[in-house]
Amino acid sequence: MHSTLIDAYKRLAVTFVQGEGCWLWDKQDKRYLDALSGIGVCSLGHCHPRVTDTIRRQADTLIHTSNIYEVDAQQQLAEKLCPLSNMEKVFFANSGAEANECAIKIARLYGHQKGIDEPTIIVMERSFHGRTLATLSATGNRKIQAGFEPLVKGFVRAPFADLQAIQTIAETNPNVVAVLLEPIQGEGGIHTATKEYFSGVRQLCDQLGWLLMLDEIQSGLCRSGQWFAHQHQHIIPDVLCSAKALGNGIPIGACMARGAAASVIHPGNHGSTFGGNPFACSVASTVLEVMQDDNLAARAARQGEKLTQMFAEQFQRTSLEVDIRGQGLMIGLDLKKPCTELVQQALEKQLLINVTSESVIRLLPPLVIEDEQLEQIVNCLFPLIHNHLKS
Repeated sequence: MHSTLIDAYKRLAVTFVQGEGCWLWDKQDKRYLDALSGIGVCSLGHCHPRVTDTIRRQADTLIHTSNIYEVDAQQQLAEKLCPLSNMEKVFFANSGAEANECAIKIARLYGHQKGIDEPTIIVMERSFHGRTLATLSATGNRKIQAGFEPLVKGFVRAPFADLQAIQTIAETNPNVVAVLLEPIQGEGGIHTATKEYFSGVRQLCDQLGWLLMLDEIQSGLCRSGQWFAHQHQHIIPDVLCSAKALGNGIPIGACMARGAAASVIHPGNHGSTFGGNPFACSVASTVLEVMQDDNLAARAARQGEKLTQMFAEQFQRTSLEVDIRGQGLMIGLDLKKPCTELVQQALEKQLLINVTSESVIRLLPPLVIEDEQLEQIVNCLFPLIHNHLKS
């Protein structure tokens, strides 16, 4: 079919017209179980009634004014978000990439204020931070960088979960001002690291005066079984980025900071036309309230454990070697061989999944998912995996 859209996406041949909870319906009124949540966005499920009520009420009241003026909804959201994250101040943007851009600018300003002419940020292999030029340059995936050279300078790369590599960079590069990493690498294949690694990075940053900056755009807001995945590691970053689930589908991003990082930006250094508008912030406040009221962090931990156990039991009955990784309801099934065709096969069985890093099935179901729906995911997906690995 001829399209007037730029060919930026390889779309699946389905169009959804309605959603409720963990379900989506297409134009033919076929119902699909959503085990992807719009790539980790709709954590409360589709069309959550409290979120919908806020959308209607705020649309009737006020959508946008601009950051030239005070925005009460923005301040109210910040006062909810800071205690949950142990941060002190927030800049609101429209997406995860924009939140990470803000973090990068904070690090560079921080470095220049310390007299470093070419501030450098240590970033990780296999990482993903966005598709703007700066976040693309920070990303550890050569495939998505190709064709966009010259990339933005000021980044040096280390293997994820390798503390010695960061220490080696520290010994040879006096321009380092920050470390930017994901507590759980989502696009990179659902990779985690040990508490010792995170505490070691935190200690190194403290010793050398670096900022520890965490990208929790996918792993944050209850998905891992804590409000933020780094809280499993008992550390506190200097800069923390969030987006995706914060608006449950309404675009919003947040770059949070504490300590020295919270006082780096001044008027004129950064801004956003739409960021932090009354509409998006009112919706995000409701999202956080629902997450608190329904204790969705604990629910994600409980349901994620059930789902991984169900898969583990299925694989144990066979000779299949599948690595199950992740925390909470951020789960990766590493088949150790390319399996992108399983996305289409699952779609035909009315289950929505995703494959990342070519061989990892990524599951990010809504945090409100019920036991029966967990069983449906396993019952649908396990035979597809079995057939694929036996073929």
